[in-house]
Amino acid sequence: MSSPRETPNDPEVSEAQIAVHWKEEPRIDPPAEFVAQANVADVAVRGRFAIGRFPECFREYAELLDWATPWHTTLDTERAPFYRWFVGGTLNAAYNCVDRHLARHASKPAFIWVPEPEGEPSRVLTYRDLYEHVNAFAALLRDRAGVNAGDRVTIHLPMVPELPISMLACARLGAIHSVVFGGFSGDACGVRIADSGSRVLVTMDGSYRNGKWLDHRGTADVAVAAARREGQEVDHRLFWRRHPERPGAVAPPAAGRDLDVNAELRRRRGSLVPPVPMPAEAPLFLMYTSGTTGRPKGCQHSTGGYLAYAVGTSRIYQDLHPEDIYWCLADIGWITGHSYIVYGPLALATTSVLYEGVPTFPDPARTWRIAAKLGVTTLHTSPTTIRLLRKADPDGPRRFDLRFKHLTTVGEPIEPEVWRWYYETVGRKRAVIVDTWWQTETGGVLCSTIPGLDPMKPGSTGPAALGIFPSIVDDEGVEVPAGSGRAGNLCIRNPWPGMFQTIWGDPERFLATYFRKYNRAPHSRDWRDWPYFAGDGATQSADGYFRVLGRVDDVINVAGHRLGTKEIESACLSVPDVAEAAVVPVHDELKGRRPEVYLALKPGSADPGAVVLAVARAIENQIGKIARPRAIRVVPDMPKTRSGKIMRRVLSALSNAQDVGDITTLANPEAVAAIQAMIDVRGRASPARVPDPAGPSDTNQ
Repeated sequence: MSSPRETPNDPEVSEAQIAVHWKEEPRIDPPAEFVAQANVADVAVRGRFAIGRFPECFREYAELLDWATPWHTTLDTERAPFYRWFVGGTLNAAYNCVDRHLARHASKPAFIWVPEPEGEPSRVLTYRDLYEHVNAFAALLRDRAGVNAGDRVTIHLPMVPELPISMLACARLGAIHSVVFGGFSGDACGVRIADSGSRVLVTMDGSYRNGKWLDHRGTADVAVAAARREGQEVDHRLFWRRHPERPGAVAPPAAGRDLDVNAELRRRRGSLVPPVPMPAEAPLFLMYTSGTTGRPKGCQHSTGGYLAYAVGTSRIYQDLHPEDIYWCLADIGWITGHSYIVYGPLALATTSVLYEGVPTFPDPARTWRIAAKLGVTTLHTSPTTIRLLRKADPDGPRRFDLRFKHLTTVGEPIEPEVWRWYYETVGRKRAVIVDTWWQTETGGVLCSTIPGLDPMKPGSTGPAALGIFPSIVDDEGVEVPAGSGRAGNLCIRNPWPGMFQTIWGDPERFLATYFRKYNRAPHSRDWRDWPYFAGDGATQSADGYFRVLGRVDDVINVAGHRLGTKEIESACLSVPDVAEAAVVPVHDELKGRRPEVYLALKPGSADPGAVVLAVARAIENQIGKIARPRAIRVVPDMPKTRSGKIMRRVLSALSNAQDVGDITTLANPEAVAAIQAMIDVRGRASPARVPDPAGPSDTNQ
């Protein structure tokens, strides 16, 4: 390990650690009204999930489900870290999400679907409706497409009710579904089809997004061709109709391969397909991580362990009740949508809102209109979306009768300034905020406050989730003490039921990516020898709360000083005129790497030059001169995915004069060209000098 070195305005850190400059925020107690109705408000719950009760503590989650056959072993570590949970037990995920609710909740809405065009009426699916649709589509999959237990089915659908129906129909048969985000290109879908060995593609003729009609039929053609190039044939394409009342909505099907789902289902109305009891360790689905480089990883999630963790964490951290109106703005094509739109909420008989389109279409108030009209009690979204709504209309939520009791944030760290807007303007200081940390690979929440028990802290995800035992270590495996003001690599010391089983078809990559870094006993069957390396940097305060700094890959090493990009972005967002900030590493001959900042400003903001100066001052005051950016660029818009996430890899490529790669999946590829033109005009080798907040200077530190 390198010897410690001193850096300006920073405690002594080693090169294996990430320096932290964030100040601690005050803690805020949850409202008494929320605590009074919370599913969990008894401190005794922490004792039930203490390390001494591991792994049997997770029986409490599994017992929220109905099992066809009880399990005999809670955790099998024989092939660690390829763990098996609830061994010997059998169950069916669709039965647990639909069938078992019919006795009490048949007429209760399972989903309220809101189409993007405001002139089009919403659609309500009760649990009885869901049961009938799932059975009919399962019969179609079985009888016309030959789908059986263990087969893979690729689903490439937008945010429509047909998406969860298709997933649950696969689960009913014991088939493994692989949902590809509806905004991905046909080529991206085809690669995933081939990797999974899927013979069936479920899609739709089209959908609406940001006021435009998207042609999914054409995308399906590209996907099938891309899969064929990879050596995988698609035998059946099943097309749902976005407008089933319009007979001409689907082009003539290809004989023997294409099926008009809506027409087929009319002939199967009333079909009943018995749910297939599946072993707890049988795969339920594959979820591909998109990754910036290399082949996408197919994270394989189990049936019993995953479902138990999804329902347990939905009950505790989302605090879901059957009477709630719950709206998660994530796309079901991502893991958040799987765990906290489909499987967790449905297993608890909750009513969920599904929205087809963009939260700011046709105007920034669309989200608040929907929430007010439907009486949404729980809102679950990402910091990206929160920043987008804050940027578009900062005072918009105040104009509506919003009745939120619970607000969740997920997907990336949330800056304290953005957190406060979410709490004060959206939640009116009446709603509790749950800031969760977890990953595609983890299946569910790993760090979060329990909303009925723990105080909130802006920018901090909170303590470890129940039954989860993290540690923060440096690159050498030396633990970084809580409260030290230092950060390191976030690891989880123990397995948990929701964690993925392997990477589909590539167990060696599974081991190399997540477990080998800190494993010291490759043949051990003891779970203590296999800490899970999350790939995120984090710090833990003296009160046990974690603050996640972002991906370790995004840490910028400036002259041996490791800076977290999220901390620099947070400093940028403390300037009132800044709506969005992205920080990327840029090659520097003297210091190795330096940060470069991209800013998008709020409408009607002050002179960009003044904002740049204010941002430079904020970074220097909150972090220090070591974090001074090489350049600060004000851009009209950030390149974003269709889910609204800033594509930092594209910005990094632009700053470093590299190829930006495939940008066909971006929602606004024109933003890339605009930024490229700005950089070319100003000069890449000699970017605009960052002003010295202290006054004129001959150096750009």
